[in-house]
Amino acid sequence: MDPIKDGQQTLDEIVFSNRNKEYGAYFLRKNYSKFLNKAFMIGVGVFGSIFLGAWTYNKYIAPNLNKDSMEVVEIDLSKLKEAEQPEEQPELPPPPPPPPAPPPEVAQIKFLPPEPKKDEEVIMEEPPPPAEKVEEAVISKQTVEGVKPVGDFTPPPPPPAEITKPVEIEKPREEEIFTTVEQNPEFPGGVSAMYKYIGQNIKYPAAAQRANVAGKVFVRFVVERDGSIGDVQVMKGIGFGCDEEAIRVIKSMPKWSPGKQNGRTVRVFYNMPVSYVLE
Repeated sequence: MDPIKDGQQTLDEIVFSNRNKEYGAYFLRKNYSKFLNKAFMIGVGVFGSIFLGAWTYNKYIAPNLNKDSMEVVEIDLSKLKEAEQPEEQPELPPPPPPPPAPPPEVAQIKFLPPEPKKDEEVIMEEPPPPAEKVEEAVISKQTVEGVKPVGDFTPPPPPPAEITKPVEIEKPREEEIFTTVEQNPEFPGGVSAMYKYIGQNIKYPAAAQRANVAGKVFVRFVVERDGSIGDVQVMKGIGFGCDEEAIRVIKSMPKWSPGKQNGRTVRVFYNMPVSYVLE
C-alpha cells in the first residue's frame, strides 16, 4: 500500500522524501508551527504583564501615595507684570556751531573815471565826491555804507583764463612700418590690375613644371613712403624656383600709391599670394 495515498505522510515528508533530511531546512519546516505558537504565547504574556502592571499601579498604588507631600500652588498669570525697562533715549547730536559772522562791509563811494565827451553831450547827473570822503572809502561803481578801510585796499586780480592746448597728433616715426593704416596702399589701377600684371610677367619655372608642382607662394613686402616696393620676403613657399620667381615679379612692379596715417605717407606691410597652376 502507498503511504502517500493513505495520508500517513505529511507535506514536509513528501517534499524531503528523496533529500537529505539532516539539512536544517527540514528541521525548520517540521517545527515551524511549534515555534510560531510558542512565540505568540510569549508575546501575549509580555504585553499582558505590562498592561496588568500599569492597571494595578493606577488602581491601587497611585491613590495611596502620600498626598501631604504634594502642594498645589496656584499662580495668577494676570498679576504678573513684566519688569519695565527704562527706555533708552537716543543721544542727540550736538547742535552745529553758528555760522561765522560776515565781515564788516567796507565803505565804498561811487566815483567813475571821467570820459571825454562833447560839451552838448555832458550831463551833470551827480557831482564828484569831496576828497575827504574819497580818502575814507574805497572807490567803486556804487556807494555802499560801511566801516572805514584799514590801509590801502586793492581788489584781487581776476583769475587767469584757462589756456586750452590743442591736441597734438602723434607724428609717425620715420622707420616705423604699419600693418594697418587709415588708407591702405594701392597698386595703380587696383587689385585686378595688379593680378593682371603678375599674370603677364610671371614665368612658370621649368623645374616646377617637370615636377608637376603647383600651389600658392605667400609673399610679404613693404610699400615705402614713395610707393616703391622693398623688403620682399617669402612667408610660405613651394620651392622648385617658384619662390624666387614670385620675388622677381613683385620687385619689378611699378610704384604704388603709398599708405597714409594721420594724413602722412607711411611705410606699410602688404601680404599677397602668388598662385601657380599647371594647365
